[in-house]
Amino acid sequence: MLGCVFLASENEMRLFLQACAATVTLAALCSSAEYEPVTDARLLNPEPENWLMYRGTYDSHGYSPLEQINAKNVAALKPLWTFSTGLREGHQAPPTVNDGIMFVTTPQNHVLALDAASGEQLWRYERELPEDLAQMHPTNRGVGLYGKLAFMATADCHLVALHAATGEVAWEVEVEDYAAGYYMTLAPLVAAGKVMVGVSGGEFGIRGFVAAFDANTGEPAWKTYTIPAPGEPGSESWPGDSWQTGGVPVWITGSYDNATQLTYWGTGNGGPWTGDTRDGDNLYATSVLALDVHTGALRGHHQYHWNDSWDWDEVSAPLLIDFERNGNAIAGLVHPGRNGYLWFLERREDGGIGFVDAKPYVKQDVFTSVDAQTGRPTYDDAKKPAVGKGANFCPSHWGGKDWPPAAFSPRTRMLYVPANDNVCAYMAGAEEEYREGRTFMGTDMDTFTLVVDPEAESIGELQAWNVDTAELAWRVPFESHNWGPVLATAGDVVFMGGTSDRYFRAFDANTGAILWQQRTNSGITGVPSSYAVAGKQYVAVLAGWGVDAERQQDSFRTLGRTDVVVPQGGVLWVFGL
Repeated sequence: MLGCVFLASENEMRLFLQACAATVTLAALCSSAEYEPVTDARLLNPEPENWLMYRGTYDSHGYSPLEQINAKNVAALKPLWTFSTGLREGHQAPPTVNDGIMFVTTPQNHVLALDAASGEQLWRYERELPEDLAQMHPTNRGVGLYGKLAFMATADCHLVALHAATGEVAWEVEVEDYAAGYYMTLAPLVAAGKVMVGVSGGEFGIRGFVAAFDANTGEPAWKTYTIPAPGEPGSESWPGDSWQTGGVPVWITGSYDNATQLTYWGTGNGGPWTGDTRDGDNLYATSVLALDVHTGALRGHHQYHWNDSWDWDEVSAPLLIDFERNGNAIAGLVHPGRNGYLWFLERREDGGIGFVDAKPYVKQDVFTSVDAQTGRPTYDDAKKPAVGKGANFCPSHWGGKDWPPAAFSPRTRMLYVPANDNVCAYMAGAEEEYREGRTFMGTDMDTFTLVVDPEAESIGELQAWNVDTAELAWRVPFESHNWGPVLATAGDVVFMGGTSDRYFRAFDANTGAILWQQRTNSGITGVPSSYAVAGKQYVAVLAGWGVDAERQQDSFRTLGRTDVVVPQGGVLWVFGL
């Protein structure tokens, strides 16, 4: 970078520095003119050395084309630098990198800009959150990048645009009222000049939606609700006024298909949790939605399971994977569901979503069948909780896979799934009156418990599935549960943390063999990424245990299955050869 020289007296320099915001460094100000803008063309075809969005590319593959670090040499991987965030709770963001500058978000809505080669801090933005804010999930899952701006969705339900070179606020807009239970944790999706976000708060009786804003000005572009109002298609699936408080949150960044100009988003549970309080299919809960990127118009959907009664959010965005079936090429959507089934869907030319096939990838005892034409499941009613009625069901409410994203390698044709098996739950519904801004789950928490198979030797797994044959290629079991997002690389290496032993591991993408592991300061629920600076490849991940990974760990301690206490504290780890 070019230097920055100020021809000023000592007093003038002191006054100048005092005028700078406390979170902006002089180095950042000096480099502001050199920040490489993120264009539509670059987002559509990111350079291999950069990681410009949540999963690296619009198709959500979580795949790096870099191959300097590979299956033959990954055993020599070493920590090159670390950076402590100074914060507790779940650190779940990917290190996002543009032209040697790294952006990381943390719990409490801090944004860090770092030199991606050295770890030197360039600037830090700290959001001032309201004192009365109730954060059920104190985390943040990363920035979106466009032009010379970095975008963050906040816990008090604002969208903030920061100057990427300095950390100064360019603009911010309120997306919804946090006092009514709305908040956001996802990384914004930027496409076609729009910044898209979805709202959380399904446990507070919100009405979920995806909203888009002009990336340059913050002006609202469109807003699409995940629950239809009376008279809209699908409204008949919600009885009475239940649509107003029905939940259906959007927790995780969507995918985008530029060829069709459609963006795909996963949706969460209906509210309250047990379906007898809202008889009907409850569209568009626990579904994938296809939205027009320009207008927000709903072009298609597939509901993974209707009238959800198990808190099986299906918020992970589907991976856009073209696969084969019976010799036919299918433009696909692939989703390892929280409900324990692996779903293969089709992206149709008219924007609709077709069902191809599905099969369980963990123990699942609720579905008795899945319709071969539509994908609609049939239930065992004995496994369905209701108000005043308890039921055991598998997998647990945390699912076969929760929010941590799977990854796909086009080299191996395998989907890598961070799974959990052998864990079920008991849940009973309870009457609950809606009160704005208060929890609205309708669950008897005094009897709610996990049920673990006493004969089970493992819980967490990394699974590899061939997408063309829909067959399991290999699995690696762990005694611990697994909350590890997955990264695949062209070096035929798969990276994942997620276990309570605090290891970050590298696996052979073809066989599952563990090739390398590094114990970190805390458990890892951060999304790994890979990038290069000056021709050198790095792998980066945030360590920082918390939120649901810790809540499930606490449940296992209560059951006597483990006595491990995972230390908290956020640290960014960067590895290289």
